[in-house]
Amino acid sequence: MLPELKKNGALFIDVRSTGEFASGNAPGTINIPLQELGSRLGEIPKSSSVVLCCASGTRSGMAKLLLKKNGYRNVYNIGAWSKFLD
Repeated sequence: MLPELKKNGALFIDVRSTGEFASGNAPGTINIPLQELGSRLGEIPKSSSVVLCCASGTRSGMAKLLLKKNGYRNVYNIGAWSKFLD
């Protein structure tokens, strides 16, 4: 699923804190910390598929709910960011 989403231009967003992201992240992911997500929705086109990750899946799950509530359709929670490295 991930390679196909990536090939089709999905946005990969890591919702961990800036510090966590700086200490390790998957290539191609952008960092929008969960607490900033609501105020940064303008950076995420509603026409794109969005793949979310964090450290364990909890924050990315909350991010998915926030995006769905704001009209985003194709939102996926992959859980731990390290899964992008597989």
